[in-house]
Parts: sequence; structure tokens; C-alpha cells
Amino acid sequence: MLRSVLVLSTVLSVGSAGALAQAVVHVQPINLQGPRNLAEQTANAVVKNYIESWQSLKAALEQNRPDALDRDFVGTAKQKLTETIQQQAKLGMKTSYQDRSHDIQVVFYSPEGLSVELVDNVEYDVQVSDKDKVVATQPVHARYVVVMTPTEVRWRVRVLQAAAE
Repeated sequence: MLRSVLVLSTVLSVGSAGALAQAVVHVQPINLQGPRNLAEQTANAVVKNYIESWQSLKAALEQNRPDALDRDFVGTAKQKLTETIQQQAKLGMKTSYQDRSHDIQVVFYSPEGLSVELVDNVEYDVQVSDKDKVVATQPVHARYVVVMTPTEVRWRVRVLQAAAE
């Protein structure tokens, strides 16, 4: 399983579409302690869908379009991001993200198979524009706690919360 996840990491870092083409994705070896094992196919899907959610997040914030979150976000994550997008749109601002790297660790898989928790140490650049004029650019290193939940055809981000390091 580890080999497949690492292969997926390489594929994502080299072959993803658009803005993620330069992001380096590393997945820590999966070593869950608990009543349920995480199947290789499930682990690959979770990581792939999580990385794709960053593309949706990027598009939604750059275009001030909360509907761009629909494919990849649900619950609290979608609600908070929608509120952020609506607020920045009212102010005439836009935010642009360029993620550079993800270091992902799968830390929990629920016994019922209804959620997977990840920890992602991510590095990205954020640029804030006010009425199409760049007002700030900053590199960011953040640690996120992420809860993914399965839906009909993909895993979606339910919780995306910055955590203290």
C-alpha cells in the first residue's frame, strides 16, 4: 500500500493539472492503530481528492465564487470558506493561492468508514488583491487538520482547520 501511495504522490506532484503541477506531495507511511484498516484504493482516493480540493479552493477564492467549492467541500469547511469568499467579495478583494508542497499523514479512519482524518503540513504562497491591485504577497507554512467524508463518487473535505504547530 505504501508503494502505491508514494507512486500517487509522485504522479500528483508531476502530473496534476493547473496550479498543482509544481506542488510536491509527500504522504507519510500509513500506520493506523485501530479496528479498521485503510485499503490502498481508499487511501489513494482520499489523498487524490484532498489535493484536488486545493484546486477548487484556489478557483473559488480567486474568482469569488462559492459554488466552485461544491465538488470538494461539505459541512463546516464549505460553510466557513463560503463566508470568507462572500466577505472578500463585499470588500472587492480576491485571494490567490499557489501551493508548493504538502506533507500528508493519515491519522485516523473511522470504524464505520465514514471519515478519514489527515494532518497536512503545507507550504503555499498567498497573494491578496484589492480591486485587481496586489496589496500583499506572503509565503505561508501551515499545519491543517482535515476530515474527509465519502459521498456518492468522491471524498470531500468536511473540516479544514489550521492547527497550532
